[in-house]
Amino acid sequence: MTDLQVPVARVRRAILADADAVAELAQLTFPLACPPGSDPRDVEEFCRSNLTAAHFAEHLLSPLTTVLVAEPGAAEGDDGRAETGRLPLIAYALLVWTEAPPPTDGQVPTPTVMLSKCYAHPDAHGTGAASALVEAVVAEAAARSVRSVWLGVNQQNVRAQRFYAKNGFTVVGTKHMVVGSQTHDDFVMCRTVTS
Repeated sequence: MTDLQVPVARVRRAILADADAVAELAQLTFPLACPPGSDPRDVEEFCRSNLTAAHFAEHLLSPLTTVLVAEPGAAEGDDGRAETGRLPLIAYALLVWTEAPPPTDGQVPTPTVMLSKCYAHPDAHGTGAASALVEAVVAEAAARSVRSVWLGVNQQNVRAQRFYAKNGFTVVGTKHMVVGSQTHDDFVMCRTVTS
């Protein structure tokens, strides 16, 4: 990974050629968001069953999902590609477009889109990359005339809850997330989209 202390991130729609890099980032970041006490075998199985390059290729080809990625911004005169010839991905988001309401006891303005995944590389925390990604998510939602974006965040993941609150999301209910043999309690957070 290159130096990620650049405060500006470029956000774009992922392409099929990004599937491997998105999967690598997903498998690195998902375990970091799991609550203490999560069974590592369950987490590994979840990654194998949901976060592979093949899974992301399916998402990239589906009209029901959108994958956005963030790359580090470039210093003047440097395109950030260094010796690899391509930019590293520092954050990604997966949106699921469905008419089904969120599985929550709270109210979410509809139509809505589920922000299924939104993760940043640990080295990119605090750089603004994840906030830029969230704004791109909201722009995607607005472009499709969606009234809200909702997500689930583990009730023990206070850092993520603070991040989402700072980016305009509020807790509207609860839901459960199954990872292997464990059921985790999530807050459902929602952000209203204005056109």
